[in-house]
Amino acid sequence: DAQQAYIAVAGYLTPDAGGLHTVRLDTGERVWYTPPRPALCGTGQGCSTAQSAALTVIPGVVFSGSADGGMRGYSTRDGSIIWEFDTNRSFETINGVTAKGGSFDGPGVVVVGGMLYATSGNGGLVGRPGNVLLAFGVD
Repeated sequence: DAQQAYIAVAGYLTPDAGGLHTVRLDTGERVWYTPPRPALCGTGQGCSTAQSAALTVIPGVVFSGSADGGMRGYSTRDGSIIWEFDTNRSFETINGVTAKGGSFDGPGVVVVGGMLYATSGNGGLVGRPGNVLLAFGVD
């Protein structure tokens, strides 16, 4: 986006971790702010609404993964959540091995060739572990 910067908030050690800010590049003025959603993972160890994964922006959408296991697509226009996927479950993979979702932390999603690829389970030091690579059609 040539006009706006998108900033996700981690804040693991604060009670209100997470949230997404957008500011104008030419003035620094805040365009919109979307507070964190209630945690999808409940209240267990490593569950947090922190949004520490790298952001990915495509025309009209900014994708932000959260330590609560949620991947969300936000409208670049007003910050409304236009897509959400909860990875807090097991997945049957194409090779027949069961994989598990967990926190999003570190890498952002990759969007290429009409597909969105996301790795869930980047537990790191404070998140929840898992081991799944997910692929979504975006067309």
